[in-house]
Amino acid sequence: MIPGLATRRRFADLSEQEVLALAISSEEDDAQIYRNYAERLRADYPASAQIFEGMAAEEDGHRRQLIERHRERFGEVIPLIRREHVSGFYARKPVWLAQNLSLETIRGEAEAMEREAGKFYKLAAQHSSDAATRKLLGDLAAAEMGHEKRAEELADTHLTDEAKSEEDRAAHRQFILTWVQPGLAGLMDGSVSTLAPIFATAFATQDTWTTFLVGTAASVGAGISMGFTEAAHDDGVLSGRGSPWKRGLASGVMTTLGGMGHALPYLIPEFWTATTIAMIVVFVELWAIAWIQNKYMETPFVRAALQVVLGGALVFAAGALIGGG
Repeated sequence: MIPGLATRRRFADLSEQEVLALAISSEEDDAQIYRNYAERLRADYPASAQIFEGMAAEEDGHRRQLIERHRERFGEVIPLIRREHVSGFYARKPVWLAQNLSLETIRGEAEAMEREAGKFYKLAAQHSSDAATRKLLGDLAAAEMGHEKRAEELADTHLTDEAKSEEDRAAHRQFILTWVQPGLAGLMDGSVSTLAPIFATAFATQDTWTTFLVGTAASVGAGISMGFTEAAHDDGVLSGRGSPWKRGLASGVMTTLGGMGHALPYLIPEFWTATTIAMIVVFVELWAIAWIQNKYMETPFVRAALQVVLGGALVFAAGALIGGG
């Protein structure tokens, strides 16, 4: 028997009092989750933070109604039963994950929370043969559906078009600072800095396998170095650039990919075929860098192309001359 699952109760085995207690604890949990979302968003997205505060207040209101109903039917003592005690009950992601979620993801999580709760209660009501339990579950389903409607009303109240546009711009800027900027720096470093050792080895040895090994070592080494440097030099607290591990991951992976792009062709045994393909890959990489700079960093395309292509050409020439000599 799997540990942890043996002690879980089936929803069908719960009494009406236990179902009501489960609803009360679920409302408490959801209210706390919404408050954590609000706190997470308050500094950067105040309008959305107000929405989640309003939704938490709605959950508190429903919890009070459920407690009053429990008091009328079953008395003051509410059984201690939570989601994790019931087999098959819908789950919630740990609140601490909110620290790593984007604005749009948090909004989507909130919608999913209300939809899952309403769907579960509605489905449970359909499978209940007891009239009183069926009515209770139907009331809970209606309450959750009402939460979703209330969320839309709160969005209309607090999240005006101007506020949403401003928050979307802030989210886009955060995406660029956390992912695009370090990823672009890594791609540039991997694509350009590995040109010299790879092509120097290629022209010096004209051995494709040796060139591939040198290229792989240079790419992986550069990726590890760039990733740790990005993660270590700025914790993101003052700069607002986001999680250092996200930036380190973006920088490290893109550095490695940038170098491996023109190392992989040397898996081809024929030297000049491999070298020709590697040169084509380098050309594509450099133009991709220029395109990303233009699209996300608002660098004029001509200037970006000149900088990247000129720099890449100089490094390639240095590698070819050193290797050929």
